[in-house]
Amino acid sequence: MAKVSVRQLRVCFVCLGTICRSPQAEGLFRHHVERAGLRDAFIIDSAGTSAAHRGERADPRTLAASASRGVALPGTSRPFVAEDFERFDWIIVMDRTNRRDVLNLARSPADSARVRLLREFDPVPDELDVPDPYYGGALGFQSVFDICDRSCAALLATLRQHLGA
Repeated sequence: MAKVSVRQLRVCFVCLGTICRSPQAEGLFRHHVERAGLRDAFIIDSAGTSAAHRGERADPRTLAASASRGVALPGTSRPFVAEDFERFDWIIVMDRTNRRDVLNLARSPADSARVRLLREFDPVPDELDVPDPYYGGALGFQSVFDICDRSCAALLATLRQHLGA
């Protein structure tokens, strides 16, 4: 029997420096995708609106929050660039400032239409922004993990409809 090919979706998560929120969301989305058996259906990445942490791994507190719940974050920071609109179908930003900065790089209405806030998918949103835990304590990183976890699960449920899977 011939294998049915599934459309591949490309998703990029974006925050400011790619060391707290977007690598957390990338790792959690990857985790949900793998648990659903859909690894080959997605290309997943993260980037930042700033290049200040280029090449760095996630913040140690982000890594600790993830490791404590069995989620790996293998990526390194890179800046979001205008060419990413060509490379990704979905650009998922962590807050309204990130959205503004990404939209400033958009070259067309089609580019702009790819940009969504992660918390648009949150089943229990209390606001639209994923808070930046950088200047806070460990509890903020655990809270961001929880927000990203439930939002990424809901995002995957939405994107599965686009896959035909």
